[in-house]
Amino acid sequence: MNPATPPHTGGLLHLIPGTAGLLTVAALGIAVLLLLIIKIRLQPFVALLAVSIGVGLAAGLSVTELFGTVQKSAATSVIETGMGGILGHVAIIIGLGTMLGAILEVSGGAEVLSSRLLGLFGEKRAPLAMGLTGLVFGIPVFFDVGIFVLAPIVYAAAKRSGKSILLYAMPLLAGLSMTHAFLPPHPGPVAAAGLLHVSLGWVILMGVLVGVPAVLAAWAYAGWIGRRLFVAVPQDMVEAADEARAKVAAERSGAAERSGGTEAPVALSTVLLIIGTPLVLILAATFSSIALDESTLRSVVEFFGNPFVALTIALFLAYWLLGIRRGWSRKSLEQVSTSSLKPVGNILLVVGAGGVFGAVLKVSGVAQALSDTFHDVGLPVIVLAYLISLVLRVAQGSATVAIVTTAGIVLPLVEGGDHSQAFLALVIMAISAGSIFASHVNDGGFWMVSKYFGITERDTLKSWTVLESVLSLAGFAAAAVLSLFV
Repeated sequence: MNPATPPHTGGLLHLIPGTAGLLTVAALGIAVLLLLIIKIRLQPFVALLAVSIGVGLAAGLSVTELFGTVQKSAATSVIETGMGGILGHVAIIIGLGTMLGAILEVSGGAEVLSSRLLGLFGEKRAPLAMGLTGLVFGIPVFFDVGIFVLAPIVYAAAKRSGKSILLYAMPLLAGLSMTHAFLPPHPGPVAAAGLLHVSLGWVILMGVLVGVPAVLAAWAYAGWIGRRLFVAVPQDMVEAADEARAKVAAERSGAAERSGGTEAPVALSTVLLIIGTPLVLILAATFSSIALDESTLRSVVEFFGNPFVALTIALFLAYWLLGIRRGWSRKSLEQVSTSSLKPVGNILLVVGAGGVFGAVLKVSGVAQALSDTFHDVGLPVIVLAYLISLVLRVAQGSATVAIVTTAGIVLPLVEGGDHSQAFLALVIMAISAGSIFASHVNDGGFWMVSKYFGITERDTLKSWTVLESVLSLAGFAAAAVLSLFV
């Protein structure tokens, strides 16, 4: 059976035969997806699921193949397989990472990190200190949480110096955005790794190699625009931030009092230990096959370096070092952990629906038709991955949707080929780089940056939108260059 033609005969769209028909299905599916998200404002999870079903039926999949049946228990449901396959890998990592970030946030770890870096680098290099704060603290926390926690520090630094808030906010945002785009346990790279079956160790390694030059380029632009575009510190946000910080401080103090202890200050070494532990363990397990022969030691390294185990260890370290040892009650830890998971549901559903979309494309033959067509174009896979992700990002705004949709389209281009894990990780980097290009008015991050830092829409386009584009282009360039050597 030719994989470029539909393997089924019960589809709804057979007016155009063979590959041309499947390509038409793919084009219409993506167009409808963008229409549902952009114009109709349908929730991305619902839009992806609806388009997946439509594409599957149009490409020739039967209702039984899509949904399975109660009567035929042996029938495989493409939707259930696609959803379960990706979430089985992603949900645990995102859940553990989210709880870890919440403990670091509420305990004051970010404040300690930024204060120490500001003291170390001094007033003249405060923008660099803010950038490094975003880079380190951005590893375990989501982008929007990082803004909420660190914005007051930006206000204070800008107010003290009398300079444009952009000089301090943009390096911080570049650090947060880089880690969010390129490094686990953030949803984008984790989801792409699950879809393309790539070890997280390789994703971490390539994320660092690609992300560091990318963020350096973004910091250079941040310094340039910060000196040329003056934006005053928003007084209303300063007051709101002071109130929020006072509330958090009161909650932390109350937790310590209820447990009968006093909350000790957080040490910078403790924050770095907790953040660095899972990264080191995962990397050690990934490369143990190179450094170690089959042995008990290698099995132990691979066990502790499994992402599930490594993140669990880091979370327990945070519970003990930042919580219990500093006077927190177990109830307080449980409340912080549970509340942190509430925003994760939407992310997991979108990622799961992206897995369904990828599974439908693969089983129906649409993905193979796309693969054959892209091969005929002659562009390298890494370039196509970047361009597809970029177009989807600019069109509909969501980085997560861009990543999971692109990964489903790109999968047949690399599946079955003689590609190393290192190369596949670089393909993920290209997808991730494309997913952050040109953040503009259809992206929630654009409005978050604009409102939190009191920047007009015009100036946000000049600063934040260009900053994201620089980060994207530099990240893709680094990934493309590295791909020549792997």
